[in-house]
Order: sequence, then structure tokens, then C-alpha cells
Amino acid sequence: MGVNGRDVTVAGGGVAGLAAARALALRGARVTVLEQAPAISEVGAGLQVSPNGGRVIDALGLGEAFRAASGESAAVVLRDAAGRRVLRMALAGRGRFALVHRADLIAVLERGAREAGVTIELGARVEALTLGERGATVRMADGGALRPGLLVGADGLHSRVRAELVGEARPRFTGQVAWRALIPCPEGVASEAQVFMGPGRHLVAYPLRGGRLLNIVAVEERAEWAEEGWHNAGDPDELRAAFRDFGGSVREWLGRVERCMLWGLFRHPVAGRWHAPGVAILGDAAHPTLPFLAQGACMALEDAWTLAATLDAHDGDAAALAAWQGVRRPRTLRIVDAATANARNYHLRGARAAAAHAALRAADRLAPGAVLGRFDWLYGHDVTA
Repeated sequence: MGVNGRDVTVAGGGVAGLAAARALALRGARVTVLEQAPAISEVGAGLQVSPNGGRVIDALGLGEAFRAASGESAAVVLRDAAGRRVLRMALAGRGRFALVHRADLIAVLERGAREAGVTIELGARVEALTLGERGATVRMADGGALRPGLLVGADGLHSRVRAELVGEARPRFTGQVAWRALIPCPEGVASEAQVFMGPGRHLVAYPLRGGRLLNIVAVEERAEWAEEGWHNAGDPDELRAAFRDFGGSVREWLGRVERCMLWGLFRHPVAGRWHAPGVAILGDAAHPTLPFLAQGACMALEDAWTLAATLDAHDGDAAALAAWQGVRRPRTLRIVDAATANARNYHLRGARAAAAHAALRAADRLAPGAVLGRFDWLYGHDVTA
């Protein structure tokens, strides 16, 4: 059957949805994106896009636009809470590790989708859907109904498509909350990702938009539950208090925070089933992940390319979608598990932290590339090959 000439409806205008829309449209599909927001606007903050995600952007024909909208990270630098260097992992020779504002990546993907002929309907919220042997019936919030030829659920963490496919997820609070903040970038901040590790907490910072902004993500272990989502206002004084024992540049940076967002981090199960007749889910709808490996956007990009390519290579949806899930689910499970492990490694206390940092400092002197080499399976992967 392939996708040439087919009608495809994509629920969700985020990274997964827009990338999938362009990938499908480039193969001849007639694609409509349903985005519930009234505008595709500047939501979120910084993202790191490692080479495995960047290869998809290149294959979509958007590499030049993306490079213009993003910076390149030279290294990942691990520091202790006092700001002392523990390990510097240089990224040269491993492909492009990009630092980008989420809104700038979305803008590149949106323009790319429209240029490929995709129709984007704003203010279009999916209210409910019914699955059947011949596909899905979608009921919209405005009372309208749709019968897509193929429905792609790229509707994120609280996906209505996933809920209909596999039931409501039961996420578990991790005992961690995260703040996001953007500040004017101080002079002299290198184009690299810095990770400050302390007992029960860590902070990540890197520059955006040509060094005009500094993106800060700070994670703290705590017993209290915090609402999940990017749009909950946090208290900058509470953020400063939580990281008052951190040294280096952290105190200065946090002193400049005027506005921050706070959200609770929840562990969601990876969906056991990603498709039904005429329906598929991808991105956060299929495999939400914790933000400790910077792979949420990259997994969405990989999913989008692989879904379009697999549908195009098979005569029937059933075989194509089964093959797609068979390829993608084991890899995303491994990434989700690795992200979870990173959270533990950043938050070590006492003797365990001292021993781990000593080992990393030894690696920094003797073989700094060896630590990053453990992730060649992740960054070296190319779904477009």
C-alpha cells in the first residue's frame, strides 16, 4: 500500500508530529496536523539534539535551517557541587551535538512541514476517539468527526490516542522535581553542557541562541509531589534555597533567575502496544522518558522517520506497523532505562559519590573518551541509513 497518495492525520504539532508529517508528506502522503493550541508558539526551553536525532533532521532536508537555528556543543562537563571539574567529555569527531531552544526546533519543523504540503489546523483538539477494525473515528472538541485513513498519535505525555489504544497509564512519582529557567547568558560561558552533581540533586546549564540565553534545568529529590507539566510556575527563591550549597557559577546564575517553571517527574511505562488498525502512536505518547539523557526529542525524530519509511516499504499497514514497533520499542526501552540510571548517578551521596567522582577524575586524566564511548550505541545510531 505504501503512503503515496494516502490521507494521514497527525494528532499533535510538537517535535514528533511535525517531523512525522514532513517525513510522510515527502513520501507522497496528504497530511493534516491537528494541533490543539491556538498557535505553534514559544513553549518550553532548551533541548540537546545529539547526532542520532540530527541525522533525521538532515535526512528530512532541514539540516541547513536547523544548523542556523542552533548552536553546537563542544563537550559535556561533569562537575561536583562545588563547581570543580570531575570529567570533561569532548564531543569533537562524534557528530554534531546541538543546543537549541525548543521553539526554534519547532519553527524549523513547522516550516518544513508546510513546505512539504502539510496542512496544519490550529485550535483543533481531539475530544475522543473510537477504534475499530477499519481504523479510528475521531471526535473533535468543536463537535466535528473525522475518519482518517491513518491516524498518527503524536499527542504527547497525556495522549488521548494512547489512552484509547492501551488504557490510561499509571505514572509513578519519582520523588524528584525539576525547575526550568532561562537567563541572559553571562559572558564567557562556553558552548558546552555543564552538569553540577550534588547529594540528591543536580543542575544542568548550557547556552542557547548564539550565547544570548543560558538554559538551566535543576533537579531535586523531595518527598512532596509536584504537578506534572511544563506550565507550573515555580518560586525562584525556592530554587535558590534548594541549591544554596552549590558553588562555581551556579550561585551567580541562580541569582539572575526572575521566573522559573517547576514540575514533578513521573516514570511512565513504555506502551506495550503502539498500533491498531489505522492507528499508530509515537514520541512521548509511546515512550515518555525522564530528562536525564536528553533523548526525548531525538527519540521522537527517530520514530517519525522510521514510521514513514516502514509504512512506505510495506504493502499493508498491519505488517508495516508491526515491523515498526518491533524495531523501535527495544531501542526506546533501552534509552528510557539509561535515562533512569543517569538520575541515580548524578545524585550520589557520601562515600559512594566520592568513589564515583574519583573514578571519573581518573578517567578524565587517562581516557576521557572512554566514558562517552559507552553511549556509542545511542549517539552513533542512524535510523536513516
